[in-house]
Amino acid sequence: MMMVGANVVAGKVLAQSLPVPVVIFLRCLLAMLLVLPFAWRDLRPLPSRRVMLNLLMQGALGAVSYNTFLLAGLRRTGALEGGLVLSSIPVVVAIGAAAILGERLTTRRWLAVLLAAGGMAALTLARTGQSSAGTLLGDALVFLAVCSETLWILLTRLSAARVGILAATFWTQLFATALQAPFAVPLLAGHVGVLRSMPLAALLVYHSVTASLLCNFFWYGGMRRVPANVGGVFTVLLPATAAALAVVLLGERVTATLAAGFVLMLASILLATWPGRRAGAAELCAAGQPR
Repeated sequence: MMMVGANVVAGKVLAQSLPVPVVIFLRCLLAMLLVLPFAWRDLRPLPSRRVMLNLLMQGALGAVSYNTFLLAGLRRTGALEGGLVLSSIPVVVAIGAAAILGERLTTRRWLAVLLAAGGMAALTLARTGQSSAGTLLGDALVFLAVCSETLWILLTRLSAARVGILAATFWTQLFATALQAPFAVPLLAGHVGVLRSMPLAALLVYHSVTASLLCNFFWYGGMRRVPANVGGVFTVLLPATAAALAVVLLGERVTATLAAGFVLMLASILLATWPGRRAGAAELCAAGQPR
């Protein structure tokens, strides 16, 4: 999640120089080629149709949909504010885990939803008073990325025990590359000159290796061992890292209203995902049982 948060800043820089479909296509294509030499022995036998459909949906939601909405949103809003919108991921994951996976959602977590909504409202009110509607649209697009990321997290939980980490990474990147190709390939010729820039090319390689490879390795490994709502706790590191790097590297300014929105979202995260000692131990023990 820290790597994903760092890539909010990297993605904003890339999206300012290249079309979003080109960034996603090249990132997934490079990741697929890099993982293939290590994964090819794990690609046989093929997973069942149900698992392959799950992996296809992971590629569509986790790589294509999430990054399309996120990068498009970051064209219209700051990396810091985008990171704050991403703070709603733990709460959305908690709701999704209850609705889709049947994991228990307590009253405490329902209250957290209200706090998260208050944080989003604070961001919206701040932008309504001082910026164009384009930035509000940017925040909305980032929230759609939150929804895509949530569905991806839940799908990885469902497939974690059914396919190896290397194979899952390869298939999701292959599907994402194929889905993005019709939109990206026609645009490639017009941006070859931009890609010759060594700093930009290096950032693209970094973006691919961390966001498409290492993030998947660590996340798939973690989701084999914990329930989705416990994994959701650690998504707090995504917006925290994004916000810190936006201030340090991009020089974005923390305003009082944004700080208030962050406090509300942080409170919602703590309320929604901080388990008591007994509850947390029970969840972790249950995660270790064979399924």
